[in-house]
Amino acid sequence: MTTIHLKNGALFDAEAPELLEGHEVLVEDDRIVEVSDKPIKTKADHVLDLGGKALLPGLIDCHVHVNSVVVGKAAMERLPSSLVTAKARAFMEAMLMRGFTTVRDAGGADWGMRTAVEEGHFAGPRLFIAGKVISQTGSHFDQRPPVDQPHGCACGYFPTRLAWVCDGVPEVRHAARDEIRKGANQIKIMASGAVASPSDPVDHTQLALDEIAAAVEVAEAANTYVMAHAYTGRAIKRAVECGVRTIEHGNLLDEETAAAMAQRSVYLVPTLVTYEALAEEGAELGLSPVSCAKIEDVRGFGLRAVEYAMRAGVKIGHGSDLLGEMQRHQSREFQIKAEVMSPHQVLVCATKTNAEILNRTGELGVIAPGALADMVVVDGDPLRDLSLLQDQGAHLPLIMQGGRLVKNDIG
Repeated sequence: MTTIHLKNGALFDAEAPELLEGHEVLVEDDRIVEVSDKPIKTKADHVLDLGGKALLPGLIDCHVHVNSVVVGKAAMERLPSSLVTAKARAFMEAMLMRGFTTVRDAGGADWGMRTAVEEGHFAGPRLFIAGKVISQTGSHFDQRPPVDQPHGCACGYFPTRLAWVCDGVPEVRHAARDEIRKGANQIKIMASGAVASPSDPVDHTQLALDEIAAAVEVAEAANTYVMAHAYTGRAIKRAVECGVRTIEHGNLLDEETAAAMAQRSVYLVPTLVTYEALAEEGAELGLSPVSCAKIEDVRGFGLRAVEYAMRAGVKIGHGSDLLGEMQRHQSREFQIKAEVMSPHQVLVCATKTNAEILNRTGELGVIAPGALADMVVVDGDPLRDLSLLQDQGAHLPLIMQGGRLVKNDIG
């Protein structure tokens, strides 16, 4: 058994508006066993004095694509799996060094990638995977040009590297069951058009109601849930009515639909930073002119959607959805959200609320006895200056994941 004693930390608590000074935390192996505002009496293997620095739970990003190592789905399909894995390894390590000890992959990562992190072959965040996304013909993940003829097996559906393209309840049910078989933690569907795709306008709805319901039924049978890519109020409402648990993006959410989400306890996971990054760098990195034009259809409305959700009482998570080299902008999401939320609310999104989304309340996103020992030390007070979470982890002198010090510049 390995024990680590953290002393003199200013603790972040989702229920307290200010940091709680003078706290100590005792870790045994991968778990937190004691948290106290009084001295903890123990003979720990390692004692670290935090010098009054802020102590946060490990950050959680609930919308990443660790395998989306280039911009553009068509370009991804042309890359060999070995190169994708090598690039993804570097991107995941950078996420961890930014303080993200856990991420939810929204399509592309598989159980092999998750296991590589668990077994220590890769340094990276703990992964909750969706496997391949479930989409329809003509969707975000159907990258065939208009002149292409349908292709696939006799049953009509076909898989790509990142998704299933399938039509009809039997095909959707098969795809969802197959991702559960392969170890998916949750199921991801496309419920509307998207930005980075050639043939589906953002305001289109996708998947029929019975197809969405089939995915939800399969997920619930496996004691998990469905996350749905959706932009417009119409698309979101359809997904909510079918039992989807989280709405991803949601930029064009309206007040009526926000109320429906709150009534059914559906979470919103905004990914505001990706539209800023795509607008700034997308064209240079290979995003098509059609997709570049579609960015402006949603970019200016994301913060309004967050405000509607807050007023309606919708719980808001934290995501980024960045592709390729743009993943370095991951931490900008904090400051974008802070235009309409307090820093405390922003950090709750990326800790407590995201842990709820992952069905890991009390285990992730909190510093408390029994929780996994995922913690981040910040040199300063992020409740007064969220920019301390920028600069690729430069202001994070200590990062602990599952009781293991992955970064330690304190002592």
